[in-house]
Amino acid sequence: MTGHVRPYRSYVYAYPHKTAYRPLPEPGPALRDLWRDERKDALSLYLHIPFCEVRCGFCNLFTRIGAPDELTGRYLDALDRQATAVRDALGDTAPVRFANAAFGGGTPTFLEAAELERLCDIAEKRMGADLRAIPLSVEASPATATADRLAVLAERGTTRLSLGVQSFVDEEARAAVRPQRRADVDAALARIRDARIPVLNIDLIYGIDGQTPASWRTSLDAALAWQPEELYLYPLYVRPLTGLARRTAVTDRDWDEQRLSLYRQGRDHLLAHGYEQVSMRMFRRPGAPAQGPDDHACQTDGMIGLGCGARSYTSTLHYSFDYAVDMGHIRAIIDAYTGTEDFTRAVHGRYVDGDEARRRHLLQSLLQARGMPLADYRDRFGAEPYDDFPAELAAFAARGWLDDDAPDGLLRLSPEGLAHSDALGPELFSAEVRAAMAAYAVK
Repeated sequence: MTGHVRPYRSYVYAYPHKTAYRPLPEPGPALRDLWRDERKDALSLYLHIPFCEVRCGFCNLFTRIGAPDELTGRYLDALDRQATAVRDALGDTAPVRFANAAFGGGTPTFLEAAELERLCDIAEKRMGADLRAIPLSVEASPATATADRLAVLAERGTTRLSLGVQSFVDEEARAAVRPQRRADVDAALARIRDARIPVLNIDLIYGIDGQTPASWRTSLDAALAWQPEELYLYPLYVRPLTGLARRTAVTDRDWDEQRLSLYRQGRDHLLAHGYEQVSMRMFRRPGAPAQGPDDHACQTDGMIGLGCGARSYTSTLHYSFDYAVDMGHIRAIIDAYTGTEDFTRAVHGRYVDGDEARRRHLLQSLLQARGMPLADYRDRFGAEPYDDFPAELAAFAARGWLDDDAPDGLLRLSPEGLAHSDALGPELFSAEVRAAMAAYAVK
């Protein structure tokens, strides 16, 4: 490996990143025009709920604490208006079908049981998604995974429940500015299992202040005791304007090495327990029900996002609403969203040309443990990835990040390459996207 490469540069969960989005020229393109020539027979549906009971210290998601003055009701009203406008824009000249759906946030289960019923009604009655016939994933927190909410989700067709635990060690949870008790986490997990939702995912974080290999093993074993169908292992990041950013010193090489060591420990522990590695973060228990697209599937064209923090993807434009991390700016954006009557146009986004589509395809495929069939790339773009990205792939090979033993016709990362996914991904960003991200004013 030539020189030191920081292993934790950026979690590439979408490309282009939302900080590369900008306000679109007014009045903004009409959704009907954007979707007219798009395939609509296998769409993904994402509904975003930007509310949490607390703001974790590491969180830079678009969410606010609490919802005073019946704000959740006003938000669902706006979501209903947006869904009506979007479904109208999709038209009826070709069949409109959804292949999968997800409720994310924030914390969707911040909504009360009756509000979750309404959320499902918006997806079904406004958008036409048959939630009981397609994979439906919902995110939750231990405090909001109550029996009445889970009963609604199970009855409405939820196939996957993702619980953000982060740590089973109370002291580590406090260090991450996530107030919770192990007993409450275990009680929530018991309620989820009682609800008989087919797939349970548990999120854990490594790199928390004070975390040791022994305490990390404690969390791993506590999670494994519930035999979750999926486990996500996330490295801790300290991002601008988050709670930890105001309390933690700048990260350094020692922290990189600590996180890398804990990642390898966690990976090896899960593999030893029979789990399959799907990506750097995602591990699946053999025999777990298939849930459709894996990690990074949110980058697939044909994504319909509803809510003020959701993204939508057509083949030529990725669009959303404005983005912020600071609580004051988030509240203002949510207030503007709930007051919006006309949702027929895209207002904030980034156009995606052929080069960006190639980068995106390579990213979302290469960062999967199974790798990328060269034929898939060739069929879509009429070219070879080694011709389109010779310098980048040569650099990855020189660092030992590519699997020399992969079968012919498969471009696949080595275990070391997977470990460095958060360094590899950003090296595939275009100069234009890098410049836009660098120019973004954090707010």
